[in-house]
Amino acid sequence: MTSVLDPVTVINFVLCVVILGLGISVYSRKKDTAALYIGAAFGLFAVSHLTTLLGLSEAFTGTLIAIRTVAYLTVILALFKHWKT
Repeated sequence: MTSVLDPVTVINFVLCVVILGLGISVYSRKKDTAALYIGAAFGLFAVSHLTTLLGLSEAFTGTLIAIRTVAYLTVILALFKHWKT
């Protein structure tokens, strides 16, 4: 079980929240949907890390797998859409 103060998980959570904020900021200024999608994906990763920090990861293993899968697919979609333009 992960400690609440696990530094790797805390850093991952903080960085995910920062990327979420930057994605929203870039989208609001430049209307770049790729930035919004990537920010949203990292928001999902932040939820996953927060669940781990709260000690709930074992209870929500299936849900966390789904959340992380959706997050990765969202990044893939964003990069694919950006590549196609």
